[in-house]
Amino acid sequence: MEHVTEGAWETLPVPLHPQVLAALRELGFPRMTPVQSATIPLFIKNKDVAAEAVTGSGKTLAFVIPILQILLRRDEKLKKMQVGAIIITPTRELAIQINEVLLHFSKHFPQFSQILLIGGRNPGEDVERFKEQGGNIIVATPGRLEDMFRRKAEGLDLANCVKSLDVLVLDEADRLLDMGFEASINTILEFLPKQRRTGLFSATQTQEVENLVRAGLRNPVRISVKEKGVAATSTQKTPSRLQNYYMVCRADEKFNQLVHFLRNHKQEKHLVFFSTCACVEYYGKALEALVKNVKIMCIHGKMKYKRNKIFMEFRKLQSGILVCTDVMARGIDIPEVNWVLQYDPPSNASAFVHRCGRTARMGHAGSALVFLLPMEESYVNFLSINQKCPLQEMKPQKNPADLLPQLKSMALADRAVFEKGMKAFVSCVQAYAKHECNLIFRLKDLDFASLAQGFALLRMPKMPELRGKQFPDFVPVTIDTDTIAFKDKNREKQRQKFLEQQRKEKKENEGKKKFIKNKAWSKQKAKKEKKKKMLEKRKREEEFDVEDEDMQELLNDTRLLKKLKKGKMSEGEFEKRLLACGKGEAELAGLGSSDLEGDDS
Repeated sequence: MEHVTEGAWETLPVPLHPQVLAALRELGFPRMTPVQSATIPLFIKNKDVAAEAVTGSGKTLAFVIPILQILLRRDEKLKKMQVGAIIITPTRELAIQINEVLLHFSKHFPQFSQILLIGGRNPGEDVERFKEQGGNIIVATPGRLEDMFRRKAEGLDLANCVKSLDVLVLDEADRLLDMGFEASINTILEFLPKQRRTGLFSATQTQEVENLVRAGLRNPVRISVKEKGVAATSTQKTPSRLQNYYMVCRADEKFNQLVHFLRNHKQEKHLVFFSTCACVEYYGKALEALVKNVKIMCIHGKMKYKRNKIFMEFRKLQSGILVCTDVMARGIDIPEVNWVLQYDPPSNASAFVHRCGRTARMGHAGSALVFLLPMEESYVNFLSINQKCPLQEMKPQKNPADLLPQLKSMALADRAVFEKGMKAFVSCVQAYAKHECNLIFRLKDLDFASLAQGFALLRMPKMPELRGKQFPDFVPVTIDTDTIAFKDKNREKQRQKFLEQQRKEKKENEGKKKFIKNKAWSKQKAKKEKKKKMLEKRKREEEFDVEDEDMQELLNDTRLLKKLKKGKMSEGEFEKRLLACGKGEAELAGLGSSDLEGDDS
């Protein structure tokens, strides 16, 4: 391991507690990283900090150590139900990781209790745990922490507990805002005392973070730590020991190239990133079937209760494959990841940097590979300029094994695989349409037939993006896909039951007026009312038997009076026309008594 260091812990201008130093020795961190040496003294000296440093540079210890030092020097010791510090982070996995680091230190300080508040658990149990054990230090995700403030009826007055708060830390601050937690963060901030220390930590500083700095920090010290050897004007965000590669191949070749790569690196540890949860579900199953003798696990944001267990299990593996979405892109420290493989390029450039940062952490070497379509090759130059992140080309393997027929066979044998493939394709196209770098990732230029072949689809799905398009290069299977059954007998039984119910309803509704299901009942009712009014109006108009030519013109041209007022018709002409049909008929034409009096207004 190569240490990127800034001196021993003992050289800090503010001396650390002996037990903090003991915990650091146990963890195997004899020296500081640049972000730690820059941040810790300022944070301990009661300064608000906004720290930006490359991913994998040791930001967690840069706020864990000051938290402990600040709480240790309190005049009054914290009671069980008093909260002294809160650490908020965007994902459960990162919260678990920070909680683990804190536990290494807190075992030396039994006077401090800590609690982890994250989703995927019963909130009622969290309330009971807090009441029993207390929580001097809270590590939480925004949604669950906000929820805890609303649990007063269950005997937890968290708003009162945080009145003693000394330190608030927002880790991966830009991601907290990017994931839509801004409302939750603002709600939480309203409960917290103004007299506190606040730290914002992130690998990138966005405009939203800048706004948060101005709103929540008082005269903050800004800390920006760059990689050793990187020019002062550079904004490189990737670790210096990271080797970044890209591979250009067609959409229908990409999966074969991925499997070939994984089969040739079985003894290593990989993260494989996809753009959507549905893609993770589909390709995760495909890799399980096609890459043998390797532990393959899947994780994405829609998993509720399995995520924590999968994450902890994968961290312990010596080798294996974790198929995931960007839920694993930020701050997660998984030991000894050799390769980060980006099957789908991320939706924005900063996410690319964060994904790559899951390897080459804390001085270790690592590699990353992104798969690009021929039309996306200019993304390489974009990353080089936008993120100062140069990439080397890796040539595709010539004539890799064609595994797409096997994927098709899996779909034909099990409806679950067929449906997962269709959902994955639809979600992939929709994600592509929302790409921030849409000058490079253009949906209109995407080869849908090649993409569908890469998903091993049996037929093209029906979706708005494909409406009116022809795909001569895509050959669908000849069988009726409705006849494909689920391997799971219970699921198939339910499907057949549903199909039978549909057939009955269709038979019963034959000859009846079709009810439009995709329109709200209220809209259908409004349409009926409008139609009724139009018929009544037409009926009334038909009741007038207008024979006189002048009267017909008056009835048809309701702008007659406006013409007079604007000088487009003389008064003599107007009177002549009016007398020709009589006052009563003029009123019928829409001219009221005030109109006939020639109101100047």
